[in-house]
Amino acid sequence: MANTAPGRLTLTTATRDDWSAVTAWAADEGWNPGLRDAESFFAQDPGGFFIGRVDGEPVSAISVVNYDAAYAFLGFYLVRPDLRGQGHGIATWRAALAHAGDRTVGLDGVPAQQPNYRRSGFAHQHDSLRYVGPAGDSGAPRAHIRPVAALDAAAVAAYDDACYPADRPRFRARWLTTPGHRALASVTDGRVTGYGVLRPARDGARVGPLFADTRADAEALLDALTEGLGETPVAVDVPQTNAAAVALAEGRGMKPSFATARMYTGPVRDFAQDRVFGITTLELG
Repeated sequence: MANTAPGRLTLTTATRDDWSAVTAWAADEGWNPGLRDAESFFAQDPGGFFIGRVDGEPVSAISVVNYDAAYAFLGFYLVRPDLRGQGHGIATWRAALAHAGDRTVGLDGVPAQQPNYRRSGFAHQHDSLRYVGPAGDSGAPRAHIRPVAALDAAAVAAYDDACYPADRPRFRARWLTTPGHRALASVTDGRVTGYGVLRPARDGARVGPLFADTRADAEALLDALTEGLGETPVAVDVPQTNAAAVALAEGRGMKPSFATARMYTGPVRDFAQDRVFGITTLELG
């Protein structure tokens, strides 16, 4: 994978320390990364993060994170702005994508890159919009909202598995317990009917996932997750195929700010897309 000739791109597996620079690039692009995202990201697949260097200087990055034998997710496709247009991006892409093997690969792509992704074999699944603003409070009853930590872990895992194209126990275990993350679930008649996580980000906070059986469950979860934040901006990435999720965000006065499209290279297992009120993270799906 490496090419060590002077002035040529060298691509290697990234370390957690390397990824601090990449996170800063993502922040500069307006992606608003969570403050401790890397801990959960690397827990899922520590070999799935790549950084390109020219003469020892970081110039490009990408992640291709494997979830299971059938599914991987691509994110963090970045080239330093001052070094774009020199072929570093496509070289990084081609070398790193091999990490996925013959798995179906998903990504959340910005509009400007979607034609390139189509040429690389990705097909459009649905559009998403990031809604941002103070989340407010819907006034929905929330006596049924519980801390995830107080529930049976297997029940929460089963709900998550039903709402995502792959099982992700390593990521989920870290995501739900990272200091600063607030993880809550909706429980009705002893059954999990939704769950969500709020985490601090470079600018305000981000909510993801926000999975729920109904808009009422999602409203109650969002109220509880954002309690005490006041006017702090909250970001939720909402799939446009879920009309109830769009209505929830717009009904609270949150404003669309960032468009992406979910794209896949092949089939993925069925999952409950109607329960997805907020995507977990654009970087890992």
